[in-house]
Amino acid sequence: MAAAAGGAAPELAPEPEPPRRGPAAAEGEEEAAAAEAELAAELAARRSAEARRLVLSPRRLSGPLPAGLSQWFPALEVLDVSGTGLAELGAELLALPRLHTLLAKNNRLGGPGSLPKGLGQAPLGRSLRVLNLSGNRFAEVPPALLGLRGLQSLSLGGNRLHGIPPDIQELRSLEFLYLGGNFITSIPPELANLPSLSYLVLCDNKIQSIPPQLAQLHSLRSLSLHNNLLTYLPREILNLVHLEELSLRGNPLVVRFVRDLTYNPPSLQELAGRTIKTRNVPYAPSDLPENLVRYLSLASNCPNPKCGGVYFDSCVRQIKFVDFCGKYRLPLMHYLCSPECSSPCSSASQSSTSQSESDSEDEASVAARRMQKVLLG
Repeated sequence: MAAAAGGAAPELAPEPEPPRRGPAAAEGEEEAAAAEAELAAELAARRSAEARRLVLSPRRLSGPLPAGLSQWFPALEVLDVSGTGLAELGAELLALPRLHTLLAKNNRLGGPGSLPKGLGQAPLGRSLRVLNLSGNRFAEVPPALLGLRGLQSLSLGGNRLHGIPPDIQELRSLEFLYLGGNFITSIPPELANLPSLSYLVLCDNKIQSIPPQLAQLHSLRSLSLHNNLLTYLPREILNLVHLEELSLRGNPLVVRFVRDLTYNPPSLQELAGRTIKTRNVPYAPSDLPENLVRYLSLASNCPNPKCGGVYFDSCVRQIKFVDFCGKYRLPLMHYLCSPECSSPCSSASQSSTSQSESDSEDEASVAARRMQKVLLG
């Protein structure tokens, strides 16, 4: 290079050296490469034109799936690669046209390229029925999954999801959806457009409300919402007539409900006041201090006609189911004087026979147990 006029030739800055990998990283890559080569040799030796199920033992891989897998196992229907450490599945997966179940739990999937391109357009997109990707690193539901129109079961629990895409409604064949153990804060109304959904698991998230549209899931049999941030449920949830299991424990609405049902033993003052009232002990306003006279005037009668007791500050809160218009049994709060005092169940149409009263009491106890199961899990 010619020197610049009147000065020395400019010096070129040295090119930066590429970052050096630490010995631990290099050793890890070597172990993964060795494990992949070992796996390829193992699968080649186990090749079978008739094998329908293949389970890879846990090992340290990085992916993708070994090339030649579809040639070694052309009839494969079930593939389990859980716990193998895969970070990508690779295009070899698309060459398994008969595969209907793919289990890839507890891996490192979730980054760019984790799922092969064209997944929804490949024959696999029509054959796949069960897909389990729980325990991975997905921050969102992969758009490629929304093209699996024949999918019946999808598990993405224990990932890093922060939401549910509205396009989840495209999975019209979905019957089981597991999204527990993520960071989901809301449920899109479009989720209600899955006509075959029977089991919905949204536990251990950060969900604060349930959209009323969820009542349109007429096939829903099990709904798991425990350990969220729910403070109320929409009235429309009563329309889920086929619902058999509803788990709500660990939500603020249940914590408050359980706290309200806690029985605080009566104080000595209340015990004395109860004795005076129930035994009709005579007294005149001049016999007692003014505050005690006022206190005694605040006694509330126990609603159980067989009890005859009273209470002041300490009472037992009890859910009582009452018939409403002959169609619904509404849970109403009743206040009793002690845990030993049980309130007989009454309905909108009282029966005059003792047999009817007995049947009604049995019905109420069953309903109360069901309510407890719903609230406490």
